[in-house]
Amino acid sequence: MIYTVTLNPSVDYIVEVEEFTIGGLNRMKRDMKLPGGKGINVSRVLKQLGVENTATGFLGGFTGGYIEQWLGQEKIASDFVHIADDTRINIKLKAGEETEINGAGPEIAESETASLLRKLDALKQGDIVILSGSTPPSLGGDFYSRLIAVCKQKGAEFVIDTTGQALTDALAHGPLLVKPNHHELAELFGTQISTREEIITYGRKLLEGGARHVLVSMAGEGALFISEQGVYHAAAPAGRVRNSVGAGDSMIAGFVGTLSLTGGDVLEAFRAGVASGSATAFSDDLADRQKIEQLRPLVVISQL
Repeated sequence: MIYTVTLNPSVDYIVEVEEFTIGGLNRMKRDMKLPGGKGINVSRVLKQLGVENTATGFLGGFTGGYIEQWLGQEKIASDFVHIADDTRINIKLKAGEETEINGAGPEIAESETASLLRKLDALKQGDIVILSGSTPPSLGGDFYSRLIAVCKQKGAEFVIDTTGQALTDALAHGPLLVKPNHHELAELFGTQISTREEIITYGRKLLEGGARHVLVSMAGEGALFISEQGVYHAAAPAGRVRNSVGAGDSMIAGFVGTLSLTGGDVLEAFRAGVASGSATAFSDDLADRQKIEQLRPLVVISQL
């Protein structure tokens, strides 16, 4: 079974206006309210790919109820800890360029934290846990390490998609996959990256640190896959970008879901990951299966 863990989910309120004037009255052209949070995005795309999974983490208040109802309508299994505080709302304002205003997240009580750790006691060998996104400030900086310790104790694989010290700390425990974009990779090593060769150099450092597979997304430049068997590049399929939210999460879903379905074919998993990420970028919401399958044969992979 694949589990996704979203510690700080959100309702994403997407607002589009013709022109935005600070201090003035702005009338929206259209709006959307979507369940947000990186792990939740992964769960939704896994479902589109026909991969059963369970979404967990923390949900609270009317916003948490909205997310849980949405997942139920998409027939995605969920097992969240219900907290006293409200799940946050993130605002995505589109007026030519996109401006984001993200909530900090709810207060998580120690009893609520313990409830999530108890849920992970059900993990078993062969399960995959996908840990994605930010953590509410109340959990502290080491909470991912606590979750990883449970995964290792139970013999489950884990994927981590976060940044900074939490990612650095996770490497020594052998994550199945890490997926920084090229900006996050540069930030992780405190440097500037301007060439593909530099991306490969620092991507290999993640392997040396303990990661088993590394995906680096490069927006319109496609993606790199780095593992012990080699370095591969996939060009991004052509299309009009409509959405900047969730493409990286979709790439993780495509990779991990296909890896589990094929029994370990990493290049086919890479192809599916790039197709899934591109399909989301070309959609208003996350990718659906039809669009992913349309793009999959267009992903050309070359070994570097």
